[in-house]
Amino acid sequence: MKSAMEETKEFISDGYLDEVERRCNAAAPMPWVSYVEGRDHQSGSNFIMIGEGENRREDIELIGASVADQDFIAKARQDIPQLIEAIRFLKKSISGVD
Repeated sequence: MKSAMEETKEFISDGYLDEVERRCNAAAPMPWVSYVEGRDHQSGSNFIMIGEGENRREDIELIGASVADQDFIAKARQDIPQLIEAIRFLKKSISGVD
């Protein structure tokens, strides 16, 4: 019988992680920051600020998204690379490969 960790290792393949990482790397550079009118600023619309400094891109404005949707999308740009790194670390730990 396989342990939960062994099943997770097989369920999340290296190929899948590579695909997710490619999509993430193709997106505009980090950070992505959600700004909500009345919560984060006082005038204008809700938007996601993309990048900073020389890497600053045009803001993203979403139509029909809730504040929770917008916050999730913005944070996912930072969260996904960290999660991929953690999964790869755990898979290596399970397999005993350095």
